[in-house]
Amino acid sequence: MSALKLQIERRAEVGKNTAKEVRKENKIPAVIYGKGEENIHVKVDLSEFLKVNRAAGTSAVLDLDLEGETIPVIIKEVQRHPLKDQILHVDFQKLNMHEKVRLTVPIVLLNRDSIKLQPSVLVQLLDQIEIECLPAHIPGAAQVDVQDMDFTTPITVGDLDIASNENITILRDLDDIVCTLTQPSAPAEEEAEEGEETEAPEATEASENQME
Repeated sequence: MSALKLQIERRAEVGKNTAKEVRKENKIPAVIYGKGEENIHVKVDLSEFLKVNRAAGTSAVLDLDLEGETIPVIIKEVQRHPLKDQILHVDFQKLNMHEKVRLTVPIVLLNRDSIKLQPSVLVQLLDQIEIECLPAHIPGAAQVDVQDMDFTTPITVGDLDIASNENITILRDLDDIVCTLTQPSAPAEEEAEEGEETEAPEATEASENQME
């Protein structure tokens, strides 16, 4: 079980106006939903949520404390205002610790700033990946070391550390490319210097005759 904990409060009423009032209190309206269960409408302190969200992301299991009851969840969705830097609503997915869950975890490229082959350009094609596993086996991220990459061998899903974990099922082709290493583009050829003189074509015999 995760050590991350978050205190929440039940919301007696729901609706657009109620949600606005909740935000005025520096809290976020949220909902907890689970398979075959009735949704629980709650609110959470904004500053506390931001701290936990930075640590948990979309993959770590956290414990919600609702009136003394501990509810294991993952943060399924954080809805934000399209223009303002404001969180509007949070969806928590309740977990059954004995039932597998599908979720997306970030892909982390280790030592990306220490690649031995230089000069080079690292191109990441996948930054997250969908997996399925029991909540106890949810990884914080899928990782791979790119320090020894070369120009001819891309990193694939099968190279991620979670690919060798028998407790995790990757819901993507293991041959899909995660990242590649390429040579930097050659600088464009310099244009001819301005003002460079070109030889004028010799006048033809016909032209000379016309000039006489």
